[in-house]
Amino acid sequence: MNIPFSKVDCSGNELKYIKEVLESGWLTTAGKCAEFERQFGRKVGGKYACAVNSATAALHLACEAVGIGPGDKVFVPAMTFTASAEVIRYMGADPIFLDIEYGTCLITPAILDAAVKRYPGAKALMLVHFGGQAAEMGERRAEVRGRASDIDGILDICRKHGLKLIEDAAHAFPTRYHGRMIGSFGDATCFSFYANKTITTGEGGMLVTDNEDIYKRAKVMRLHGIDRDIWDRFTARKASWEYDVVAPGFKYNLPDVAAAIGLAQLERADEFHRARQKCAEFYYENLSDIGCLDMPVCHGAWEDHAWYLFSIVLNEKSPITRNRFIELLNEAGIGTSVHYKPLYHMSYYRDRYKLRAEDYPNAERHWRGVVSLPLYPGLKAEELAYICETIRRILG
Repeated sequence: MNIPFSKVDCSGNELKYIKEVLESGWLTTAGKCAEFERQFGRKVGGKYACAVNSATAALHLACEAVGIGPGDKVFVPAMTFTASAEVIRYMGADPIFLDIEYGTCLITPAILDAAVKRYPGAKALMLVHFGGQAAEMGERRAEVRGRASDIDGILDICRKHGLKLIEDAAHAFPTRYHGRMIGSFGDATCFSFYANKTITTGEGGMLVTDNEDIYKRAKVMRLHGIDRDIWDRFTARKASWEYDVVAPGFKYNLPDVAAAIGLAQLERADEFHRARQKCAEFYYENLSDIGCLDMPVCHGAWEDHAWYLFSIVLNEKSPITRNRFIELLNEAGIGTSVHYKPLYHMSYYRDRYKLRAEDYPNAERHWRGVVSLPLYPGLKAEELAYICETIRRILG
């Protein structure tokens, strides 16, 4: 078989909506983008949604809007994609890298509580909902972890210590925390619609917030700091050339062609989610008894997890290395990926901040053995069976 790591499904209304955009004669940010914002905001339960051309752009706008600036310290997990940290550097601020919980790759309340005590002057937390699972935000926490705890949830800790909370939800749509959608907890939540995400616009992202000031600032800054939205400028009676530049903004707007794809994908988001969950359930049922594999830990209800990733970890009992395992899967026609090489191993962050792997034991343990398996709605039962059978054969 030839099974890719990821595969996009655009068999819905994508072509229909793109055709409508092309026939309208208006290809950049316009009515389709505005509709995408409205529908996505409603879906995740956020008051305001601002569509942009990438999740990185959304994260950058969030950092700017909440007031992160030069010299500020921002907590960020060591196990994440570089975008989570690079936007902090855009602002002249410094990331403070935190270890993660093994099995989930999430920052926990205990990890954050210890970090706040060590860095009491920190400005913000960049919280990553890794792989599609929500971090422990603070409600009914004993049920989430299966044990009593005297430590507040992440949201409680942020409020207590005045930390701005930016949620990197690039993996986390549609993710819920006790039935409440991720997108309405922190100061701003940022989503990704990159080609391999749970829904896609090809390239794109969304900033969602309940804070009107953050929304207004993000909307202005996403397009050159102009005080009038481009669609408004060309549909309102006021002359289109009459506008003011109120700040040195960026070029982060999402074109209507991309938004058209997003609208079609959003219509099928629940369908996609159910299909992803079935794939995850198949992996759990068919791989959990392999002693040299550590399966991903899911603390809450399975239906609350977005299942963007399914990452297994080869532990110390494995008869082969992680890299050899990947090679053998590739020879069998099975695509994989690695999420992620920790940021303390990246030369820029390692050298600038004098980072050491031994300070991040859980992230290091994960990194040394992690392999992300194929997970997308179009995966067939026979393909999943082949993947699992191949893994069993390779690991003996």
